[in-house]
Amino acid sequence: MPRINPVNPEKADAKTAATLQAVKKKLGVLPNIFTTFAQSPAALNSYVQLGECLAGGRLTARQREQVALAVAQENACQYCLSAHAAIGQGAGLSDEDIERARTGGATDAMDNLITLFALKVARSRGEISDADIAAVRQGGLDDGLVVEIIANVALNVMTNYLNKVAGTEIDFPVVELQTAA
Repeated sequence: MPRINPVNPEKADAKTAATLQAVKKKLGVLPNIFTTFAQSPAALNSYVQLGECLAGGRLTARQREQVALAVAQENACQYCLSAHAAIGQGAGLSDEDIERARTGGATDAMDNLITLFALKVARSRGEISDADIAAVRQGGLDDGLVVEIIANVALNVMTNYLNKVAGTEIDFPVVELQTAA
């Protein structure tokens, strides 16, 4: 049972209802994360707008989903892990790709570098060393991509925390969290 109740779109104020309707039109469904965010129209709009801005960035949909999976697993957010496993499949990730991303890896060298760096940022809460930056630059990331990866990590941390605090009901095929051995 959710700790923060989702907003019924039919009872939302006009602006929030319009935002939720636009999300439903774009996605074909209205995931619970959006109706939970709708408790704060400012938070809902910032989430939608940041996601749209980052979708227009240099990271591919596949890379963004790999980052989301790594961050969701790191933060133990089952809602986001389940959502991004489903969305990741739509972005072309195989089951193996999804499993690798959850641990900060990928088969493609650039995807691997991006996913590992994102996981390091999330795990260290941004405490990245000069050596870490030198390594990603040597691997082919420029400062713009580093900043974009950080922005994607931040977006996913926000959703992880919201869904964990809210107890958002999972409305995707459920993916179990990996636990430490």
